[in-house]
Amino acid sequence: METLETVTEQCVVALTWTLKDTLGETLDVLDDPVEFFVGGHDLLDRIDAALQGHVVGDTLDLHLEPEDAFGDYDENLVFLEARERFPKEIEEGMTFEGLPSGCHPDAPANVIYSVTDIYPEHVVLDGNHPLAGIALRLHLQVRAIREATEQEVGRGSAGTGFFQLAPTAPGNGTLH
Repeated sequence: METLETVTEQCVVALTWTLKDTLGETLDVLDDPVEFFVGGHDLLDRIDAALQGHVVGDTLDLHLEPEDAFGDYDENLVFLEARERFPKEIEEGMTFEGLPSGCHPDAPANVIYSVTDIYPEHVVLDGNHPLAGIALRLHLQVRAIREATEQEVGRGSAGTGFFQLAPTAPGNGTLH
């Protein structure tokens, strides 16, 4: 695989980062470089654009408003469902792709729902991305740049899905 000098569309970049909210609270730290496909589905559009033309060793500090990151919080993606529709061993933090049969008919089927609360008769499920509605500060460092393989170009991914934790809801351009 050929090493490249600068970040361009359809290359693979290895990054490390520190992700914080606007109050400075650390949300995630990536100390070991992870590879992302630039110009595909691995990174948010603002990050893709900001990386263009950078070289190994460069650092970037980005401020991402919710609309540039994981979208605004949508209260219409929170559902209260009957406890009996879920496994006995359900725990807060568990995720489900779509809701079980018999749940709210208007709930988008291709959304990842997180269990946020469990009551004796009900379960609260939230289809929002955990970082929805939060402005983020991202300190990135470019650790390596290489040519993408034909496979990576074909699927638009280096196989890393940090910024794609769940499918997008129909008619909604934000991540969940």
